[in-house]
Amino acid sequence: MEITENTALVVVDVQKGFDDAAYWGPRNNPAADGNIASLITAWKDTGRPVVFVRHDSVSPGSPLRAGSAGNAFKDYVEARRGSGAGLELLVTKSVNSAFYGTPDLDAWLREAGITRIVLAGIQTNMCVETTARMAGNLGYDVLFALDATHTFDLTGPDGRPVTADDLARATAASLHGGGFARVVDTAALTAAART
Repeated sequence: MEITENTALVVVDVQKGFDDAAYWGPRNNPAADGNIASLITAWKDTGRPVVFVRHDSVSPGSPLRAGSAGNAFKDYVEARRGSGAGLELLVTKSVNSAFYGTPDLDAWLREAGITRIVLAGIQTNMCVETTARMAGNLGYDVLFALDATHTFDLTGPDGRPVTADDLARATAASLHGGGFARVVDTAALTAAART
């Protein structure tokens, strides 16, 4: 896998509010945070562009609501912001897709000549997947770092529980099978970025 110098890493919603287990319920992939940190470090160390996306929830009860402590990026993300020589952007949004945020992500990527993005963050099957689908529709070459994402158990419309692992597998199958993205892993991405 080749990672060109202008391949952008898009880090979606890695915010403290997602650590509220009482609100979100059981999660999967405990290695996600370490993998996200590794990707950011590799991109920063090699001067590649990084986009940090923050969800400013408009829901009063959300741990991600604007102005709350949970709205802040996790410490390991905040510590890496502003470092490195590559381009960096902060996008804020209140919906699932980073392409419906401020400033305009699509316009910024196109102005920078970026045609390939790597996606990581939270939640696998919500904002990260929605951003991947839109990026694919907009013509970007999308690499989806599945092991650098995590999500939470959900209850289906029939009342039956669906595990976070099953949701993540379904996301990977949908993105891959639908041609929206190539599902890849952190080790391969960081190795390619550093060669």
